[in-house]
Amino acid sequence: MTQYVDPTKETFAAFRQSDREGPIHMLNLVRFREKAAYPDGRDVTGVQAYAAYGNGSYPVFSKLGGRIVWRGNFELMLIGPGEEAWDECFIAEYPSVSAFVEMIRDPAYREAVKHRQAAVLDSRLIRMAPAEAGTGFGNDG
Repeated sequence: MTQYVDPTKETFAAFRQSDREGPIHMLNLVRFREKAAYPDGRDVTGVQAYAAYGNGSYPVFSKLGGRIVWRGNFELMLIGPGEEAWDECFIAEYPSVSAFVEMIRDPAYREAVKHRQAAVLDSRLIRMAPAEAGTGFGNDG
């Protein structure tokens, strides 16, 4: 099974090229390694390494106007692959595509992301355009 931790260069280029006005929402689904995979072999869990990522990246994220707009605890995959259970589920809002790009270029973030890479076994990061919540779905958005 293919596992995803970082975007490909091609996907990131498409992300940057599809810039538009206004905020973006990024749905984050994350599964942790039992033991973090640091190059130096340090003995910490994936949860601990991801916490270090959060501590190191949050100042950059918040300075650029990022905020968490939704968080939930995974319970059950009702439709979809049963092996896709997620340890961390949240939606982060960024004021713009350029704010997201600026965050990942920031030296402090680049240092913090090493912890994410050590912590994460698999993930999904899905860019979405915020939309009004409605009373229905389908055509009644």
